[in-house]
Amino acid sequence: MNENKTSVTKVRGEHCLNIFVSYELKEKLKALAKKYDRTTSDMVRAVLKIGIPMMEGLSEAEEIMVKEYIALFRKLRQVKSLKEI
Repeated sequence: MNENKTSVTKVRGEHCLNIFVSYELKEKLKALAKKYDRTTSDMVRAVLKIGIPMMEGLSEAEEIMVKEYIALFRKLRQVKSLKEI
């Protein structure tokens, strides 16, 4: 029965992410952490948890907008070519 299960092994440090940010952003995060008595890491995790769904929504909206713009452009081009005939 154990043969069918895939074993999940975690490599030490696999869950870590190193990022470089501006000094201004780092200071804002540190100020928020101090204000709400949290660690800077907790603030970064919270910002990522909140920001990822927002970024997904913005990206989806942008994708829809581009598709609709292209469809509109094609339609206008067809109308223009019909008027020339």
